[in-house]
Amino acid sequence: MSALVQALDKLKNMGVRMTPQRHAILSYLLNTMSHPTADDIYKALSPQFPSMSVATVYNNLKVFMESGLVREMTYGDHSSRFDADLSDHYHALCEECGKLVDFAYKPLDELEQAAGEMTGFRVKSHRVEVYGTCSDCMSKTT
Repeated sequence: MSALVQALDKLKNMGVRMTPQRHAILSYLLNTMSHPTADDIYKALSPQFPSMSVATVYNNLKVFMESGLVREMTYGDHSSRFDADLSDHYHALCEECGKLVDFAYKPLDELEQAAGEMTGFRVKSHRVEVYGTCSDCMSKTT
């Protein structure tokens, strides 16, 4: 079963009505690796849905977050980014262009357990980010 079908089933079971705009926003999120902002989503879908507003995108993103289908990531002064990949993974952020790239790193998979044992906390999540300059931006300066 595809991720889109699973997400649609989850929303349906939660009583969320599926509008064409909601379907398009969810499809866009599930099919992109770019961690878009709400504005990115709006710009990508507005030719297809001229009456859709940025507020519509934000409202739908809120529904998806409340449904556990999307996570919001904030990075200082940058706009929130949205990620529909809820698997355990980490992010590298380019400080020049804002590009955000997923990566996995096996030694971090046990981080929550180790942190819980060391602190006595019941750890429920963690977030790991690395910052630097992407290869595209580095090649522009040489």
